[in-house]
Amino acid sequence: MNYIQLTGVLKKAGLSIVLLFLLNNISPAQVQPLPVPLRVENLICEYKTNPISVDAANPRLSWKLVTQDRGIQQTSYEIRVGNNAVSLTKGKGIIWGTGRIYSAQSIQIYYGGPMLTSRQKVYWQVRVWNNKNQVSPWSMVNFWKMGLLKQSDWTAQWIQDTYQSDTTGGPTPMFRKSFKLDRKIRAAHLYITAHGVFEAQINGKRVGEDYFAPGWTSYNKRLQYNVYDVTTSILKGFNAIGVTIGDGWYRGYTYNRKKDVYGKKLALLCQLEIVYTNGQREIINSDKTWKVAYGPIRSSSFFDGEEYDARKEKPGWATGTYKDATWDTVKTDTTIKANLIATSGPTVKKHEKFNPLKVLTTPAGERVVDFGQNLVGWVQFKLKAKAGDTIRLFHAEVLDQKGNFYTKNLRTAKQEITYVFKSDSVETYEPHFTFQGFRFMKIVGYDGPLDSTNVAAYALYSDMAQTGSFSTSNKLVNQLQHNIQWGQKGNFIDVPTDCPQRDERMGWTGDAQAFCRTATFNMDVAGFFTKWLKDLQADQHKDGAVPYVIPNMLDSTLSAASGWSDVATIAPWNIYLAYNDKQVLQQQYNSMKAWVGYIQRHSRNYLWDTGNHFGDWLFYAGTNYEDGAALTDKNLIAQAFYAHSTQLLINAARILGHSDDVQTYTKLLYNIKQAFNSEYVTPNGRMISGTQTSYVLALNFDMLPENLRASAAKRLVGNIEDYDEHITTGFLGTPYICHVLSRFGRTDIAYDLLMKESYPSWLYPVKNGATTIWERWDGIKPDGSFEDPEMNSFNHYAYGAIGDWLYRVVAGINTDEDDPGFHKIVIAPHPGGKLTMAQAELETLYGKVKSAWTIDQGIFTLDIVVPPNTTAQVILPYVTDAITENGLDINTVKEITDIKKIGNDEQFAVVSGSYHFVYTLKVQGKKN
Repeated sequence: MNYIQLTGVLKKAGLSIVLLFLLNNISPAQVQPLPVPLRVENLICEYKTNPISVDAANPRLSWKLVTQDRGIQQTSYEIRVGNNAVSLTKGKGIIWGTGRIYSAQSIQIYYGGPMLTSRQKVYWQVRVWNNKNQVSPWSMVNFWKMGLLKQSDWTAQWIQDTYQSDTTGGPTPMFRKSFKLDRKIRAAHLYITAHGVFEAQINGKRVGEDYFAPGWTSYNKRLQYNVYDVTTSILKGFNAIGVTIGDGWYRGYTYNRKKDVYGKKLALLCQLEIVYTNGQREIINSDKTWKVAYGPIRSSSFFDGEEYDARKEKPGWATGTYKDATWDTVKTDTTIKANLIATSGPTVKKHEKFNPLKVLTTPAGERVVDFGQNLVGWVQFKLKAKAGDTIRLFHAEVLDQKGNFYTKNLRTAKQEITYVFKSDSVETYEPHFTFQGFRFMKIVGYDGPLDSTNVAAYALYSDMAQTGSFSTSNKLVNQLQHNIQWGQKGNFIDVPTDCPQRDERMGWTGDAQAFCRTATFNMDVAGFFTKWLKDLQADQHKDGAVPYVIPNMLDSTLSAASGWSDVATIAPWNIYLAYNDKQVLQQQYNSMKAWVGYIQRHSRNYLWDTGNHFGDWLFYAGTNYEDGAALTDKNLIAQAFYAHSTQLLINAARILGHSDDVQTYTKLLYNIKQAFNSEYVTPNGRMISGTQTSYVLALNFDMLPENLRASAAKRLVGNIEDYDEHITTGFLGTPYICHVLSRFGRTDIAYDLLMKESYPSWLYPVKNGATTIWERWDGIKPDGSFEDPEMNSFNHYAYGAIGDWLYRVVAGINTDEDDPGFHKIVIAPHPGGKLTMAQAELETLYGKVKSAWTIDQGIFTLDIVVPPNTTAQVILPYVTDAITENGLDINTVKEITDIKKIGNDEQFAVVSGSYHFVYTLKVQGKKN
C-alpha cells in the first residue's frame, strides 16, 4: 500500500495522519511519501507555459511524463478543460474533455472543444496511462488565456504627438493618462502595442519584463501586441498609465542610415481592461484624453545608442497624483490599418549579469572596462558626479594590436551612451531603447572608481530556454561551444540578426538557414523561428522570391539568392525535425512551393544559372571574392540548393499528404540533378570547381549518381589534405562539411578540421581569445592586425553551425526523420580527435536526452538517458568484445532488443530509461 492509498484508508476510518504519527511516536517529517510511479509535468500551450495572449483558434497542448522506471510508454491520455481551476480539479465545470484517448501522442495535441472567445481564460490538466497499466494522478492545473480575436475587440484609438517636425533620432515622447477607480478590482490586463518600441508603467511601476516590445515583424502586414496581467499594480483611487516610445525598428536609423522604413510617426495603442469584483468591466483606452511630453531621453537608436539628460526627468509622471497641466494634447490617427496579432515568439528579456573582469588604462590613455565576454545588451551604472556633469560610454568588441579601444568595424554605428547628471548624489541608469554589442566599455568624463559595486553589463536576448549542453575533454572545443551559444544569444534579438554591433543588425536569411539546426540544440527556438517564418511569408514577393533579410527593410528589388532565400524551405524542415511541428510545414508550405516555383521560372532547361548570388560567402580567400583556389562557382552552388529546396518540398508534401506534389516535384528533382551533372561534373566525377564546398554540397544534397559518390568523397579529403587539413569553406559549405566526411566514413578527417588551431579553423579564434563566433575565419589575422573593418564582426553565428555536428555526431544525439521531434532517438557517438570524453544533454519536448562517453585505457563507457514515451536506436562504435549494461551482457537485458552487428559497430534498440554501457574499444588507425 502506498502513501496515497494509506491516506485514503485512514480517512475512511476517521483517523488523521497526524494522529497516526502521534500514536506511534513518529514525526511527520520523518515519513516521506512514496514516489508516484508516473506523473505528468511541464504542460505547455503553443510552446508557452500559461500564456495570456493566445490567438490560435485551436491551441496545441503538450506535456512530459516523469518516471524512474524503464520502458515507460504512454498508451492513452485524458485532457480536461474548464473555466474554473478549483472546479476542474473536482471534475466539474468541464467545457471540453477528451475522455480516455488511446494514443501515445503527448505533444502538439489540438484543443478540440467549443470555440473560445476573446479574453477567455481556460484551465486544463491531463492524466495518462502507461504500458504497465498505471495511471498518473491528474497534473497540476495550467491555463491559457485568449487574446483579442476580433478587430472590434479593440476600442482604443491610435494616438500620436502633435509635433510637426521630424523627430526621428530625437527625443522620445512620453504618453500618460490618469484615472480614478472607486471599487475593488478582481483582475486587470493591459493590451498594448506601438509604432516604435515601448516601455509602459502603471503607478510608477514598470509593466512586464519585456524589452523592445512589441518586437520586430513585417509591420505593415503583422504588428504584434503584448498583454500583461497588471492586477497587482492597480490601486483603489487615483491611478495612471505612462508609456514611453522609442524609434526602434519602426522608424529608427537602419542599414545605410535609412530611416522611417515603416513610417514617420510614432504611435501608441493600448487599453487597460479592468474587471471588478462584481463582474462589471471598465476599459481605459488610449484616446484624445491622453497627454504627451518629452522627457529625459533626448535621442535613442539601436545603432547610435542613447542620450539621457536626467535633469529633464519628470518624477512621478506615471502616477495618479502627478499634475500634467503643462503637457500637450495628443491626436488620434484613424488611418492606421488593422493588422494586429498576438505576440507569438519569445520576447526579449534581460538575462546574465557581468561584473568587470578588469579596469585598464590603454596605451592611448583611455579608461576601459573589460567585462570578459562579448555580449549584447548594455551597461548599467550607479555613479556619483556633480549636477550637469556629462559622462559618455563607448562600446567595442576588441582592443587593437597596441591594446587600444577599437571601433572601426562598427562602421557608422556609434554605440554611445551619453548621460547628464541631475544632482550631486549617486544616480543609477541603464538604457531603454538601444542595445550594444561589446566586451569593452570606454568611459569618458568620469574619474572615480569603477568596480562591481557601481558598473555591470547585462545581456539581453529573446527569452529562449537553454535546452542543450555539450562538453568534452578538450578545453578549446568547450570554449568553441561556449562561443556558439553566446553567438546565438547575442544575435537572437527577436529576429535572427547577422551581427549585433555595427550598422546592420538585420535578419539575414543566409546566416539563419546555416545555423538553424544548431540553434535547435542549444535553445528552445520553436516559437522564435515559427514567428519569424510568418514574416518571411509576409515579405515574400508575389513571384515567390525571398528577400535577403526578414523582415525586409532593403530595396524591394533585391531578392532571391541561393543559400539565402532557401531558408524558406530549410528552416521549416529543421523546426519540424526538432519539434515534430507539422503545423509549421502546413503554414509555410505555400511559401516553400512559391520559392521553388520562383527558381523554376528563372531556370533554363532545369539549370539555375541566372540572377545574383552571394556564393560561398567569406570563404578562405578572404575579401577577394572572385579569386583563389577555394572559389566555388556561384551557379553550381545555386543548382545544388535548387535541388535541396526541391527535396525538402517533396518531404513536406509527403508528410502533409499532397501526393500530386510529391510526384510532380520528384520528377523535377530528377531533372535538376541531371542538369547539375551535365553542367558541373565530368564523367569521372570531378567537379568543375574542385573546392571543398563544391564536393560538400554535391555529396550532402545527393547530387551525384551513387557510383560517383565515393570518388567525390575521396577528392574532398584530398582537397582538405592539400590545405594541410584546414577548412576553406564559407557560409554555405561550412554547415555540412563535417557531416559529409562522417557520412562517408572519414570522421577522422572531420576531427582533424575541428581540432586545427591555426588559421583557417574553428579553434583559431578561440586561441585568439574569442568569446563568440567571428564573421571571418581571420577577423584578427595571425600578425594581430584586423580584417577589413567594413565587414569584420566578432559576433556572427554562421560558422557556429559546427555545433550541429558536435551534438549529432561527436556526442551522437540525433533525430529519426521518420519519427521526428526526438520521439524516436538515434544515439550514435563517434569518438575521435584524441578526446577522452564528450557529453551532451538535450531537453526535448519529451524530456532529457543524454549521451556521455569516456575512453579510459581502451575501455569505452557510454551513459545515455532516453526520456519516457520515447525509444532509441543505439549504435556503438568499434566494438571488439561483449558489451555490458550495468554489468550485464546486453543480450540478457530485456529492455535491449534487435541487436545487430554492422561492421565494427553494434546496433540495438532500447526503451526509455538510463543505461550504462561498457566495452573494449577497437583501436582505429588513420584511413588512407
